[in-house]
Amino acid sequence: MSELTALIIDEDPLVHELIKSAMFEIGITKLATAQNAYYAVRRCEQTRFDIVLISFNVQSDKDGFHLLEELKFKGHVTKGTTVIFLSAETAPELVHCVVEMQPNDFWVKPLDRSRVENRLRHIFEVRNKLHRLYYCVDTENYSSAIYLADELLKRNELAHYFPNIKRIKGECLFKLFEYEEAQNYYQELQHEYKYGWVSIGLLRAMLAQNKLEEAEPKITELKEREDTRFLVYDVLAQYYIEHEDYKNAYEEIKTATQLAPRNIERNRKSCDLARLNHDRMGQYMAAQNVARYARNSIHDSPELRLNVLRTALDLATTLSDVEARSLFVKIERMMRELEMEFGRQLAEPLTVIKVRLLCVRQNKKEADKLLKESVSKEATGSIDENLEKVKAFHELGHREESLKLLEEVKKQIGGDTWSGRVVTEYVEQEQIERKEIHFTAKELGEMAKVHFKEKRFKPAYANLTQAFKLSPNNPQLAMSLLRLLTAMVEREKETLDEQQVALAAECVAIVAANDPEADTKNKLSHFSKVLKIDQAEVNS
Repeated sequence: MSELTALIIDEDPLVHELIKSAMFEIGITKLATAQNAYYAVRRCEQTRFDIVLISFNVQSDKDGFHLLEELKFKGHVTKGTTVIFLSAETAPELVHCVVEMQPNDFWVKPLDRSRVENRLRHIFEVRNKLHRLYYCVDTENYSSAIYLADELLKRNELAHYFPNIKRIKGECLFKLFEYEEAQNYYQELQHEYKYGWVSIGLLRAMLAQNKLEEAEPKITELKEREDTRFLVYDVLAQYYIEHEDYKNAYEEIKTATQLAPRNIERNRKSCDLARLNHDRMGQYMAAQNVARYARNSIHDSPELRLNVLRTALDLATTLSDVEARSLFVKIERMMRELEMEFGRQLAEPLTVIKVRLLCVRQNKKEADKLLKESVSKEATGSIDENLEKVKAFHELGHREESLKLLEEVKKQIGGDTWSGRVVTEYVEQEQIERKEIHFTAKELGEMAKVHFKEKRFKPAYANLTQAFKLSPNNPQLAMSLLRLLTAMVEREKETLDEQQVALAAECVAIVAANDPEADTKNKLSHFSKVLKIDQAEVNS
């Protein structure tokens, strides 16, 4: 104990004094303190600490969550560091985020001196008794770790530590890809322990063997449990991504993100999956979350704020002029802020956004002039910037340049990471849609209105189905399609084919989910009767 070094990071000097006195009592005397993130990082650059106690409420420059992430990224906190997280907040969203950072303990303030002392003794007892086991895991020697775990489990005097040892053994089986053995192992542990990690381990082992159907009862059970709800959504999202089921992956990751909103990487995944699933509002909100939670963290960059602008424009292409008005105000304000802060550094990316803003506002002549004068046709180093150029060129009718840029983006996507797979899928989707569809969802909707008024139902249907492909789940488009299909049946005496009936059922479900008003229900009832849609079809 006398050789250990400790750093206490908290803005409250009284917390420093309480923890220091408890540490002195158990023999830890090499102590340092910091009241904000800036000085904490400086301390860690000067000294390698064995123990770091970090408060969430370091409000002056960045919160404890971002600080711990930075200390890990810079190598100041490793697997060999004992990390204790402190917080006065116990909201589930914060707790889930802290658990993801995997500290050794989580203390809720206000702190009690005797409890602090007891917790410290327990933490160091565990690390001391299981030192060799932890060392094998840290050095990725998983076979030796399993052997050591089995040996330690034969010693009855270590019974108090058996849950820790058994948890480590289960994780090592995963690292060695022994999924069937892991499933059998966790099934046996279920009879002994009720811990959430046992049930999650069993679910992961089953999904790793593609036993989704067999795992369904377990999934339902775990979604009901407070201690496993967040983890099960995350595990399922990962499973669906690996199986390229991006629609279900998006639904699961949205819920996981709501339960633990501070995770930047998960918000990025949510943004990518929203884009792939044409959920413009979801994409915009996820981009805002990335920029918001990355503020003052190691992830912070102007590119994140540019992405908020880009997703706002994508959303605007699906809205009416009235609906988009407040969004335009936000976009212009953010553009001014970025221009003042970064100037020439962001000249071309901001120009591309200005071009798209002019397009959305139907000022295409000025947009085209600006594009030709100030935007290069060549790809840059940023995939997001290149994708924005693709949209600008396409929206102004320069489809050849748009498709060439998409080919360049495909070359930029590296590796077989899940992110690479999702972006590749999106680019391939874009190539198909850019070749087939030459207008935005908003423009197609306006064209369909004109055709509908002139009773040109077939071109109106062609426009609306293309718009709906670009903006599925849009209740206004869904309602327009239902009106059109009903008019085709009532006025033109047309018989809908199976595909059109299925589309109508989908539109009824979308409108019903977004507008529960009695007047809307009456309209839907009329549409369903005319189009011969039954409730089973809507549900499916």
